[in-house]
Amino acid sequence: MAAPLLGAALVHAAPALTARGPLRRAMPRLTGQGRPGGVALTFDDGPHPVGTPLVLQALARLGWTATFFLLGSQVDRHPDVARSIVAAGHEVGVHGYEHANHLARSGRWAQRDLERACGQITAVTGVRPRWFRPPYGVLSAGSVRAAAHLDVTPVLWTSWGRDWEGPPADQVLGHLLRSLDDGGTVLLHDSDCTSRPGAWRSAVEVLSPLAAELDRRGLAARPLRTHLLRSG
Repeated sequence: MAAPLLGAALVHAAPALTARGPLRRAMPRLTGQGRPGGVALTFDDGPHPVGTPLVLQALARLGWTATFFLLGSQVDRHPDVARSIVAAGHEVGVHGYEHANHLARSGRWAQRDLERACGQITAVTGVRPRWFRPPYGVLSAGSVRAAAHLDVTPVLWTSWGRDWEGPPADQVLGHLLRSLDDGGTVLLHDSDCTSRPGAWRSAVEVLSPLAAELDRRGLAARPLRTHLLRSG
C-alpha cells in the first residue's frame, strides 16, 4: 500500500516544483514571460475597499492597464470594488475563492474552489476570468486539472516586490529590479487580506518609481491579455 500512496502523493505534488527553481525557469509561458517591449503588471488578493481604489487611481494617472487576480471571498465582501476594476478597463483573473495552498488540499477541493471563484467573479463583474494564479504560486495536480476543466490558464510571475511585508517603496523597487526583465510579469498586491495590515500602501507607492524605471528602459506596462498574446 505504501508505494501506491507515495506515487499518488508525488503526482499530486509534482506541479508545485514550478513554484521555485530551475523548472520554473524552463517554463517561460507559465511564469508570464511574454512579448518583448514591456512587462505585464499584475495584482493579487483583491478586491480591497481601500487598497484597490488607490491602486486604480495610481494606474489611471500613469495611463496603465493591469491584470487583477481576484479572490472570490473578497469579491463576495466587496462586489462594488470588483466591478470598479472592470469599469476602469482592467483585466480580471482568478486567484481562487480561498487563499489556501493547493498542495495541502485535494484535487476535489481545488475543483470546487476554482468553480466557486470563477462563478462569483463572472456573476459580479460580468467578465469570465481567463487567467489563474494559485495562492503562493503553488500548483498541484488537482489545481492543474481544475484550471484545464474551467479553461483558465495558469500564470505565475518573473518579478515580485515582496510588498506584502509592507516595506518602503524603495525596498519594493529593489526587490523588483533584481529580476525585472523585458517580457516579464510583475507581481504586486492591492489587498492586505493575507499580509501585513496596510501592506497595499507599498504597492501604491512603488508605481511611480517603477514607471520611471520602465521609461528608462523603454518598456511598457500592460495586462496579460496583450502581454501573452501569441504571434502568428
